[in-house]
Amino acid sequence: MNKSKEDTIRLLLVDDEEGFRMTIAKRLERRGFVLMQASCGEACLEILGREAVDVVVLDVKMPGLSGIETLKAIKQKHGEIQVILLTGNVAVSDGIQGIKAGAYDYLTKPVEIDHLVNKVRQAFEMARMEAQKTAQLEYRTKLERKIVDTERLVSLGTMSTGIAHEINNPLAIINEAAGFMKQVISAPKPKSKLDQCSQKKALLMGIEKIETSIKRASRITHQLLGHVKKHRSQFSEVDVAALMHETLGLLKKEVEDKKIRMNWQLHRKKISLWSDAYKIRQVLINLLNNAIHAVGENGCITLSSYETLDAVILEIKDNGRGIPKENLSKIFDPFFTTKSFDEGTGLGLFVVHKIMSDLAGDIEVNSRVGKGTDFTIKFPKTASICNLEDNLSMDKDKKI
Repeated sequence: MNKSKEDTIRLLLVDDEEGFRMTIAKRLERRGFVLMQASCGEACLEILGREAVDVVVLDVKMPGLSGIETLKAIKQKHGEIQVILLTGNVAVSDGIQGIKAGAYDYLTKPVEIDHLVNKVRQAFEMARMEAQKTAQLEYRTKLERKIVDTERLVSLGTMSTGIAHEINNPLAIINEAAGFMKQVISAPKPKSKLDQCSQKKALLMGIEKIETSIKRASRITHQLLGHVKKHRSQFSEVDVAALMHETLGLLKKEVEDKKIRMNWQLHRKKISLWSDAYKIRQVLINLLNNAIHAVGENGCITLSSYETLDAVILEIKDNGRGIPKENLSKIFDPFFTTKSFDEGTGLGLFVVHKIMSDLAGDIEVNSRVGKGTDFTIKFPKTASICNLEDNLSMDKDKKI
């Protein structure tokens, strides 16, 4: 039976004793291996630089670059390749040293061919399993990124009504101020200096209202764009209370429509946190959105914040329908939802959990059916240190 291409093992045999190397190579080729040969460590590394190799069988005692030195170079540049060492009977310590340096295993000379064959196949299977694990991990990472992007767009749809309502307010003020200024300008020219001064003040007041409203609309637009575009983590000093008020403002329309009472229990002292404001806002939006959907009309949502010596803690409580005990362990799983298809994707809490993990934070949930749900999110005050290497573009002067 012919082997598939995936099962063909590409083997590099490295030994300075030509007679031994050629004999072993012929016997291995008869067993179906694709053989390459090298007489020294330098030649081995040169071959690995241009050829695809699955397993290296490497003699420890060689002139020039030793087997252990060659092994270390292989692991540094080609970590996916498995290496089997060949040692002399009196050099078992070299084999142990090699395993510590990353070798798959070692065999002593003279080597039994069947033993070597079995060991090479085992090393090949190990390499294949590790390659599969790496591929699965890469796929999962890409999938999670797509899920986060998808959920950001879903939350954008939820916020769109509230954002439109927020933008309409400054537009109404601008329209009113423009009409007022038009009336002032169209009025008969004032005769006295007092009347002229009064007219100037009226115009300046109208201009000030327009400028203030434009700034407000611009701020809302930037928040909206921040949820649409892909975002690279950027740490800054975050005013926790200000961020919570700002986030709730994006959902203001839905809160008002359901006549939900907001109960604020924020710490009197200003609490600041060095973290990614964008990601925290997305966590708050998802949790607030869940709470809004959980409570009926005239329901109540409580927002609180406090700090300990090593953490900043935010809580979002609602008096809604609650989560059954059997579902509590599943709520952070992707696509798990008890809502109908048109009400939710089952991705919101999965994204929340992932973001909290990215920020080195923690999230806990307590719930009782018919009583409500309490989400507690904890941000370590040292989160910036944990993420420093991944956030080289931090802007320390930027503040929420």
